Amino acid sequence: MAKDQGTCDALLSGSTCETKTAKVCCECCLLGRAAEEQGLSCDFSLTVSYQCGLVSRACCVDKSPETDGNSTQVGAGNCAQRCVGNNTCACFAGYKLKPDGKNCEDINECLLGSHHCRPGERCINTMGSYRCQREVSCGTGYELTDSNSCKDIDECETNTHNCPKDFECQNTPGSFRCHPSAQCQAGYIQDALGSCIDINECLSVAGPCPSGQLCINTVGSYTCQRNSVSCGRGYHLNEEGTRCVDIDECAGSDNACAGHGCINLVGSYRCECRSGFTFNSITRVCEDINECRHFPGRLCAHKCDNVLGSYKCSCTTGFKLASDGRNCDDLNECESSPCSQECANVYGSYQCYCRRGYQLSDVDGITCEDIDECALPTGGHICSYRCHNTPGSFHCTCPAKGYTLPFFNLGCFVDKHMYLNGEHTISLMHCFNIQGGFRCLNFDCPPNYRRSSETRCERLPCNQSSECLALPVRITYYHLTFPTNIPVPTNIFRMGPSNTMLGDNLQVAIVDGNEAGYFGTQRVDSGGVMVVQKPILVPQDFEISLEMKLWRYGSLSNYLSKIRVFVTQEDISNSIAE
Repeated sequence: MAKDQGTCDALLSGSTCETKTAKVCCECCLLGRAAEEQGLSCDFSLTVSYQCGLVSRACCVDKSPETDGNSTQVGAGNCAQRCVGNNTCACFAGYKLKPDGKNCEDINECLLGSHHCRPGERCINTMGSYRCQREVSCGTGYELTDSNSCKDIDECETNTHNCPKDFECQNTPGSFRCHPSAQCQAGYIQDALGSCIDINECLSVAGPCPSGQLCINTVGSYTCQRNSVSCGRGYHLNEEGTRCVDIDECAGSDNACAGHGCINLVGSYRCECRSGFTFNSITRVCEDINECRHFPGRLCAHKCDNVLGSYKCSCTTGFKLASDGRNCDDLNECESSPCSQECANVYGSYQCYCRRGYQLSDVDGITCEDIDECALPTGGHICSYRCHNTPGSFHCTCPAKGYTLPFFNLGCFVDKHMYLNGEHTISLMHCFNIQGGFRCLNFDCPPNYRRSSETRCERLPCNQSSECLALPVRITYYHLTFPTNIPVPTNIFRMGPSNTMLGDNLQVAIVDGNEAGYFGTQRVDSGGVMVVQKPILVPQDFEISLEMKLWRYGSLSNYLSKIRVFVTQEDISNSIAE
């Protein structure tokens, strides 16, 4: 069309790639024709693409653009591309002459480094030239042009959008937007789906209403309403009713802090609480501090009771509050004479015990009851002949004829003169009658003890050393006598505290004198008993050490009973007959 008609007007610009390419080709050919008409060299240098340059040269020399550059005869003689003076051949730009001096071959500018591609572009060799191609694609919504630049794709023009019906397409760089065809009225805004949504004009930064008026949103518009002053908590209206002023809660008659210190704050107040109270910022009142809960075990030695604004210490039974109001001292219950006879104070409690010939009541543990020695399991053998019980003791009588009662009134002897003859002399010792005879015993207290009665030793005060505290609190001496072959088992001695306390733990055990295993111990209510657990067949004497350990309020106390047991012949009639 360019060669025949000399114009490209018949090729109207279209949207298809084929139409665009044909129009570019026609215009490049017109460029070569114009150079030929003006007498210019067909080897002109213009900034055009490689394909456009081939077409321009071909139309300039009136050759087909499809002619191969390596074999086409362009000039006079047999030159493949150009002929210069003196029948010398030359090549177009981008070609070099072959060794035959006629034909031309392409120069690879990419291998020689003679290209001018910018960083980020890749050199691609073409026939007679080269082109630069971006290494990174243009991305969605763009296309690469012949000049190696990215051009926005107009999706609305190319009809490649996906806007639904009743929406208009609007092109944007790299993409497009769909806008509803119908427009909303004033006071509304369209959402992405084309729906009209009311605009809340009251939320705008400037605010549509004048100062002192309240904005109220309506559908599609708004209204302004005059403000009525409303004060928050801690404020009230001034006398003019125009503004809010602070309320001084501390000056009010309602006593905001209930007797505690009050400090007024802007719009509020704060209480300065007295010692033992803390301020609750939510309820705004002073609340009592429960010291016993906050500091468990650190304020009082025994029990802690919370009181308003403070606390109070108290002690468990057997103790009294010390002068410092926190610690507890042992209470000497014996000062109030709780026992009917003898009383021994122990840590946190006391113990009752009885004089010789009495025993503690099993009912209350404090009353001393007379022991009927004649009614004991061995009562028939306490005296040689007859036993008569008396309060706290007993006495023996002999047959009217043939026997005599010694001055110490313990037993009957066949030989009336053996005491007068000095056959048996008795020192100032305790003498105990046994069946058919007697025993003289001396009770001495060991070191660190003092005698509290004829048969009892009390431990002297300790210096808190572990050796001293491990010693028994009391050592008591007892004596028992009974014949051989008594029934097995038989309880012969009971040991226990004068009174029991909740949480007591005690243990009774034989610690010495039971090498033959005739005796044993059993646990009973509020104490323990010593029993004869193996028949004793022959008369013999025993010295048994019976220990009681008492744990009370975390403290351990030891008590020791030394029991002299005299086992006599079962039947005295034979010895009397002799």
